[in-house]
Amino acid sequence: MSRHQTDPLRPLTPDERIALTRLSRSLSAPAAQVERARALLAIADGASYTAAAHQIGRRHTETISAWVSRFNREGLAAVSPRHGGGPRLCYGLDEQQRILAEMARTPQRDQDGTATWSLSLLQKALRKAPDGLPRVSTYTIWRTLHEAGLSWQKSRTWCETGVATRRRKHGVVRVSDPDAAAKKS
Repeated sequence: MSRHQTDPLRPLTPDERIALTRLSRSLSAPAAQVERARALLAIADGASYTAAAHQIGRRHTETISAWVSRFNREGLAAVSPRHGGGPRLCYGLDEQQRILAEMARTPQRDQDGTATWSLSLLQKALRKAPDGLPRVSTYTIWRTLHEAGLSWQKSRTWCETGVATRRRKHGVVRVSDPDAAAKKS
């Protein structure tokens, strides 16, 4: 026989039930979100915490109880997992905006030494800038770009094909390859 629940699941609104049902059947959503949606729906349909835990392949009901309490407080946002451990994220919204602003800036060949951004070159530029981030990692940059919906391959700035500028002893020279179009296809 199960104990009395201190924080039972509140009644679901029709929109919440539709969203949880859709999420519980999703094949492309993160597994943790699908699992939480399935457990919450089972409890909403009258299952005990123990039955809901066994239905999604868990042994203990403490986790289910925590999910229900969080859902009662936050609504559908409770389905998304939060930070799961490890060191706390040290870059906030301002720093993320700074990374995105640097990414949006077109690199200057003489100052940045490149015509296209890579993660390591973006890291160097952010570390050197007076208002930059002196300890930013390439992973943090990648994660920020990824969370902003940018795909590195799609959003990269590209040079003109077959034309390059080279430094020589006597100065900068523009070199062009007449066979660039043939090599491209």
